[in-house]
Amino acid sequence: MFLTISTTGTPERPATDLGFLLHKHPEKAQTYSTSHGTAHVFYPEASAEHCTAALLLEVDPVALVRRGKGKGRGGAPDAALAQYVNDRPYAASSLLSVAMSTVFKSALSGTCKTMPERAAAPMPLRIEVPALPARGGAELVRKLFGPLGWSRVDAVAVPLDEQFPEWGDSRYVQLVLEGELRLADALRQLYVLLPVLDDAKHYWVAPDEVDKLLRAGEGWLADHPEQKLITSRYLSRRWGLTRQAMQRLELVRLAESDDLDVENIDNAVDETADTEERPVPLAEQRRAAILAALTAAGASRVLDLGCGQGQLVQALLKDVRFTEIVGVDVSMRALTIASRRLKLDRMGERQAARVTLRQGSLTYTDKQLKGYDAAVLSEVVEHLDLPRLPALEYAVFGVARPRTVLVTTPNVEYNVRWETLPAGHVRHGDHRFEWTRAEFRDWAGEVAHRHGYGVEFVPVGPDDPEVGPPTQLAVFTMTAADVADVAESVDGTGRSGATEKAGAAVNADNTEMPGAAANVDKTETPDKTDKATKPTKATKSEKEAKAA
Repeated sequence: MFLTISTTGTPERPATDLGFLLHKHPEKAQTYSTSHGTAHVFYPEASAEHCTAALLLEVDPVALVRRGKGKGRGGAPDAALAQYVNDRPYAASSLLSVAMSTVFKSALSGTCKTMPERAAAPMPLRIEVPALPARGGAELVRKLFGPLGWSRVDAVAVPLDEQFPEWGDSRYVQLVLEGELRLADALRQLYVLLPVLDDAKHYWVAPDEVDKLLRAGEGWLADHPEQKLITSRYLSRRWGLTRQAMQRLELVRLAESDDLDVENIDNAVDETADTEERPVPLAEQRRAAILAALTAAGASRVLDLGCGQGQLVQALLKDVRFTEIVGVDVSMRALTIASRRLKLDRMGERQAARVTLRQGSLTYTDKQLKGYDAAVLSEVVEHLDLPRLPALEYAVFGVARPRTVLVTTPNVEYNVRWETLPAGHVRHGDHRFEWTRAEFRDWAGEVAHRHGYGVEFVPVGPDDPEVGPPTQLAVFTMTAADVADVAESVDGTGRSGATEKAGAAVNADNTEMPGAAANVDKTETPDKTDKATKPTKATKSEKEAKAA
C-alpha cells in the first residue's frame, strides 16, 4: 500500500523542509520493520520548489494471518475465504495507520526541535492515496474530509475492471487531498479516517483505543458533523467504548466553547470520596452466589451448562481452586464470542489446559459430562419449552450426575418491581416461562426426590419481603449413598439405583427425550448386568413406555 505527501516551497522556505518535519532525510531511503511487514520511506522528488515523501508498506500476508488470529479484518468474510490472497497488501487500512504512527511518530505529535515554528504553521499539502477502501463510497469520503479544512477533496471510484465497465465500480477510491494545514493535523486525520473508511481493524480494539482516538482527534473530532460515525467505526462498533468516547468528546466541546480546561468542566464528582453507593448488577450478584455455592461444595471440576458468552467461565478461571472448567452451549456463535472473551488464543498453556468449550445440546445425554464435581445451569431452564424439561433433567441429574448441581432462574413474582417491564411480560423475549417461588420449589423438590439429591434454596439479589428475590438459586447436593453409587458407576461396575429409577420415571412419563429408552439400556446398564438380574419395576416401566 502506498501514500504520498507533497508540498511546495520558495527559496526562502524550501519544500525540502518537509524532511525536517517528518524527521526523514530526503536523500536517504529508509526501512522500518512493523508487526505485519516492512515500511519504506523515500523521496521521489526533493527540490526547493517541490518535495514529495512516499510511504510504501509491504504487508506480509502470512504474518497478518498468524498474528490476526481471526480478529478485526482477519475475521472478515473476504479474508476468511482467502486468508493469504486479499486486498490487505494494497489497500490503505489500519495497517497503514499503524505504520504511520511508527514511522512518523514525531510528526504526528507536531514535534520538530529543528524547526518548531514550521511545524506549528500551516503549509501547502497534497496527499494521495491510490487505493483506499471506502465502505460508504466517494460521498462518505467527502463528508469525512470536507469539514477538515481541505480546499480539494477528490475521491474517484475505481472500476472493478476497466475493460468491463458494465460491472460497475469497486469499493475502492483514489483519494487526493489538497489544502493548507499543519502537517501534524493532516497525519492525525489520516491516522483516524483510514480505518474508519475501511470499517475494519486488523487488531483487537481494547479500551486504550479511546485515548488514541481522542489524542489523534484533538482539535477537529469534537466538532465534526460525522463524529458519531467516526467514533463508532474507529472503535469497531464496541458500544461501551463508543459511548465513553462520545461523553469525553462532549466535555471537550463544552470546555472549548467556554474557553476552559476539561478538568474545570468535569468537576462535579470528588474523585477522592465515594459519595454514591453504586448498585451491583444482578448478573454479578448471581455469579458471586454461584461461586460461593461452588466453593462451599468443595468443587474443583465444574460444568457450565448453557455457558453462553462465557461470563461465568471467565469468573471461574480467576479462582485457582477450579482446576477444570467445561463450558457447553448449543450456539456456536456464543462459543465463538466466549472464546474471544477468554482470549483463548493468547492464553498460557497451563491456564488453557483448565478450560474447554464444547458445543452440545443439554437435552441429550453425553457420557463425557460424567464424573464432574458440580454443574451449573445459570438462567438456562426458562429458555426450554416445558415439555423438554424432563429430557434436560435426565441428561443432567440422571446421566451426568455431578455431586452438586446449581440452578438459577428468574422469580416471576419480582417482575412487578421492574419499572420498565410491562405487566404480564417476561424478562427476556426467549423465556418460555418464568416460575413463582412455589413453582420452582415444587419442580426442584420432585427432581431431587427422583434422582437422590437434597435441595436447598438461596435468594440472589435483594430479598423483598413481599415478592422475594429477583433470582432463585437451587443447590442440589447428592446424598451420601448416591455419591458412593456414582463412584462405583464411574469405575465401570454398574449404575446407581437412583439413576435407574430416575431414568424409568422420566421414560414412563412419555416425555420428549430423543432415544431416552435406548440411553437407559445402552449407556448406563452393562449388557451382562441386564442378563444376570431379574427385571426391576423400572425395566417394566421402560417396556410399557416402548409399547405405548
